[in-house]
Amino acid sequence: MPRTPASPPTADAAAPAGPSADSALTHGLKQRHLSMIALGGVIGAGLFVGSGAGIAAAGPSIIVAYAISGLLVMMVMRMLGEMSAANPASGSFSVHAERAIGPWAGFTAGWSFWFLLCVAVGLEGIGAAQ
Repeated sequence: MPRTPASPPTADAAAPAGPSADSALTHGLKQRHLSMIALGGVIGAGLFVGSGAGIAAAGPSIIVAYAISGLLVMMVMRMLGEMSAANPASGSFSVHAERAIGPWAGFTAGWSFWFLLCVAVGLEGIGAAQ
């Protein structure tokens, strides 16, 4: 495979490597940063703490179980995104349950999520302590 000739050095190549006055650093998060923060918050330490026991018990088939679980989570999130696009609301996902099924479903979904968050804080603390 032939190599392309290197371009001749320009005046910019002799410039110092530090930042210039024109390229000042800014404080700001891009969409990819927010996605990674959200992903880290969703996964949490529990996945990594529990993975060792799962791999020891199930062996390599745990990868299939993780793939199926990931597919289910992805489908639920896509469905929630479709509901949010079709019926925008300024509330949580419990608003969609309330609109689609009834007030009891919205109430149950909202308080179940609150309970899940309270339990998850304790489980994350236990996982971090081990």
